[in-house]
Amino acid sequence: MTQPFHLPDFYVPHPARLNPHVEQARAHSTEWARGFGMLEGSGVWEQSDLDSHDYALLCAYTHPDCDADALSLITDWYVWVFFFDDHFLELFKRTNDREGARTYLDGLAAFMPMDLADGFPEPSNPVEAGLKDLWLRTVPAMSAHWRARFAESTRNLLNESMWELHNIGIGRVANPLEYVEMRRKVGGAPWSAGLVEYAAAEVPARVAHARPLRVLRDAFSDAVHIRNDLFSYQREVQDEGELSNAVLVLETFLGCTTQEAADLSNDLLTSRLHQFEHTALAEVPALAAEHGLTAPELAAVLAYAKGLQDWQSGGHEWHMVSSRYMNEHARRTAAVPLPAPAPWSAGGAGAPGGPGAVTHSGPGTAALDIRSVFAPRAAELRRRSLGHVPFRQVGPVARPEVSLPFPVSFSPHLDRARAGLVAWCREMGLLEPYPGDPASGIWDEDRLRAFDFALCSAAIDPDATPEQLDVSARWLAWGTYADDYYPAAFGATRSPDAARVATERLLSMVPTDPADAPEPLIPLERSLRELWAHSVAGMAGPVREEFRATLADMLESWVWEVDNTTLNRVPDPVDYAEMRRHTFGSGLTMFLARQGQAGRGVPAEVFGDGVVRSLENAASDVGCMVNDLFSYRKEIEFEGEVHNHVLVTETFFDIEPPAAFGIVADLLEQRTREFEHIRDHQLPVLYEDRGLDAAARAAMDAYVRELEDWMAGVLHWHRETRRYDEAYASRVTAGNAAAGPAAVAGRLPDAGSAPAARLPSDVGLPTGLGSSAVRLFRPQPA
Repeated sequence: MTQPFHLPDFYVPHPARLNPHVEQARAHSTEWARGFGMLEGSGVWEQSDLDSHDYALLCAYTHPDCDADALSLITDWYVWVFFFDDHFLELFKRTNDREGARTYLDGLAAFMPMDLADGFPEPSNPVEAGLKDLWLRTVPAMSAHWRARFAESTRNLLNESMWELHNIGIGRVANPLEYVEMRRKVGGAPWSAGLVEYAAAEVPARVAHARPLRVLRDAFSDAVHIRNDLFSYQREVQDEGELSNAVLVLETFLGCTTQEAADLSNDLLTSRLHQFEHTALAEVPALAAEHGLTAPELAAVLAYAKGLQDWQSGGHEWHMVSSRYMNEHARRTAAVPLPAPAPWSAGGAGAPGGPGAVTHSGPGTAALDIRSVFAPRAAELRRRSLGHVPFRQVGPVARPEVSLPFPVSFSPHLDRARAGLVAWCREMGLLEPYPGDPASGIWDEDRLRAFDFALCSAAIDPDATPEQLDVSARWLAWGTYADDYYPAAFGATRSPDAARVATERLLSMVPTDPADAPEPLIPLERSLRELWAHSVAGMAGPVREEFRATLADMLESWVWEVDNTTLNRVPDPVDYAEMRRHTFGSGLTMFLARQGQAGRGVPAEVFGDGVVRSLENAASDVGCMVNDLFSYRKEIEFEGEVHNHVLVTETFFDIEPPAAFGIVADLLEQRTREFEHIRDHQLPVLYEDRGLDAAARAAMDAYVRELEDWMAGVLHWHRETRRYDEAYASRVTAGNAAAGPAAVAGRLPDAGSAPAARLPSDVGLPTGLGSSAVRLFRPQPA
């Protein structure tokens, strides 16, 4: 069969290396698979299938440094997971047997007990029997924390197959953000990252969930999945009818050709690897300093990062030779066979590592594939990210029309909240400069009234009591003030370390017990301490902890923005979309909504379910994209920002503002449709699966309406507030510039002479799904 597209030139900067124990693992895995009934007679595989797929070669490439026993065990895990994938395909995907699939998947969770003394049920099929054996052989060497994380990723890998099955059943192709979010669970790369810990080093529990480790895992996962999608498009999409494929997702969303979608998928893969490198080199050292990691702890984190890097290169090499994938004419890396393993030795001290960790210093361990590093497309992506001109003149912006299928309504207590908010901000000292704090003079009463946060609160929570509306308006005002404060105090002065110190101070103002907060030093701290104490009064301890964690995510995301501003770095599109939910404060306002009448009586675990998280993420993204569409000129021209969905889209695709606006508007529409799809099709199934009673279902339905109010209210506020009025924003910026050097330290000397963005008169704004790509794929100069 002719390949549907030419494979692109992949970014693989580190050549693959081959573990010398590959033959031992190959023989062992064959015996293991046959012993558990996965070959002849299984109805899924024959010996020839296992031979041609060659999972031992995959593991030998992706884990080049582990010893023979560890390699054999890891290979068995991969045989098991690929057998599960094909077993599930034959039994449930091809037959669209949703009920049978749910029963099958529910039964597998019992084969991963946290305590082996709890025992196992009797296996009834090869997948269950294989999982029991693997769990028994693996978890004794790992901590309880690792067991919980690995069990969760395994459950995600198994359970989210239902999402794939459902989309196949209704012929639905995901939108790009939904795809990335769900593919991490379905694709299994986070699961693979857990086995990297087994082979290389278990990361310290106290930082396992910190942003740098999470981003390393997620960027690794996305790159693994996109690479797999490129190689497997022919088999999955054309033969199996699979819909969860990056190439198909972009092809459908952008309305472009398969080849163009493949090239763009490869660009996204490269961008995710650039993100991985940036995180490893810039964010991991900061994490080590912030948490005071010991030398063994830091060595474990670095060994883990190196293990993920090895997996990328090895996984690419395996895709090049496996019969499971289309791989004609693709360029291989310079794979290097390793010498026989030797014990780690560094001055006589044993290095930290997983149960099978062995380190080599032979050929290829420090090599770079110069062809990949300096490949034109990869180099161009890096140049775009770091080559943005701040304060670029963009001129008046014609935004695409945004509409939402949710009605907007208002609290009758709006006027009361408006007056109360002005009085509170004045009392907290947020409306005038504070001695010794140059960045504090960013607001005055005129600006506060023009921004009208009480209107936003009245629209996003129309059923709020007067007290609840006051609290909501204060949080919106405080969060926006702080969001303006960080760029003025730390972004303009290029001071990320100062931003970290300030963030720690702010977090000290929100202890679980408000009485433990220290004395505030500036109005920003004082207002947060007062608002926190008022908000959590009467709130149970676990709920306070959840609230504080949500607030911490928002505060720490502003430090991430300062880091990018310091480097003049336009973020990677996936990292930006995920961090934007925190920088916008979506989680904070959604949390406050859950604490009202909506959501009461619902078990806490329901709010942690992936379906509810997906619903909230879709709603959050709608609000974030609305904000970025309305604030584009204010942020890009007047404030020199690098954080905006439209700018990120411009930079990644190398397109002009009209096309970027169209793509963001299309994505906003698709996220809205996804919200409705989850509400109408996935939530009812969740209710059944969780056994929710009528009262809990009604409470969840009320929470969904709260999210709809939130989206409608956010859009209405952006249409009415003067904060994003271009003439008003221009005057505010000029006023800030006159206030002092801190507000303008980041301006380039020639910012006023930066060329205006081209807005050709012959190109109108796209309006339909995929039409935003109309100018995306323009001919390149010869």
